[in-house]
Amino acid sequence: MTRVLSALVLLPVVIGTIWFLPSEGTLVLALVAAVIAFTEYCHLSSALGVTVPAGIGGTAVVLVCFEMWFADRTLHANWTHLVVAAAMLVTGAASVGRGRPMPGVLADAAATVFAPVYIGLPLGSVAALRADAAPDGRWIVMLLLATIVVSDSAQYYTGRALGRRPLSPNISPKKTVEGAVGGVIFATIAMAAGGRYVFGSPVWMLSILGAVIALLGIVGDLFESQLKRSAGVKDSSHLIPGHGGVLDRIDSWLFAAPVYYVFVRFVA
Repeated sequence: MTRVLSALVLLPVVIGTIWFLPSEGTLVLALVAAVIAFTEYCHLSSALGVTVPAGIGGTAVVLVCFEMWFADRTLHANWTHLVVAAAMLVTGAASVGRGRPMPGVLADAAATVFAPVYIGLPLGSVAALRADAAPDGRWIVMLLLATIVVSDSAQYYTGRALGRRPLSPNISPKKTVEGAVGGVIFATIAMAAGGRYVFGSPVWMLSILGAVIALLGIVGDLFESQLKRSAGVKDSSHLIPGHGGVLDRIDSWLFAAPVYYVFVRFVA
């Protein structure tokens, strides 16, 4: 019941922000989610014995998220790669500034630079797509949301009804091959049906996109589960009753959104 009540509160906030507020509203929502997810990421990293400087990593996450939106909004050159490069340079300089060799220096630097790519870029991609005028960015983002929700739900119910073979028992024992197949099938149908209205692209192309989004969502989910299992925790945080943390809720988005962004920008 707690899980259901949390969803009943969160979904109207997310959908209402995307649909009724201007694109700046989605940007603010993405930035808030990015900051919270990064905080959870730092806690997971700490449990793994990896230190992520909050100032450097957090600034890079926020800047990458904002730059993805701002570049699309103003049609200027996208400087996301420069932000990531700057994060790498500052991280390296800060490490040298400590003045002593450490066995985890490479892991610390890699985890810091990975944060804006893993968190900031996908959320910024979603905010950027919301800013589209033609086709309406609201429909573009809602189609991605619907496809991921359909995939997640189909995985759960197909897995419960037909699941026999574990998909990745060492990472997520409850996920099954049958559930994953169900998620891919229903996500493909959702994207093929909705995409014809939003983009007008060929059904075969939308079907491939739906399947790819579902598969990437599964990989994103398993990757975050792998981080948690390696860190010895069940959830990234206890912020959302019954759901865990923000990182637990957006793990599918983090792998699927960049590919969806590329499709919208260069294929559709």
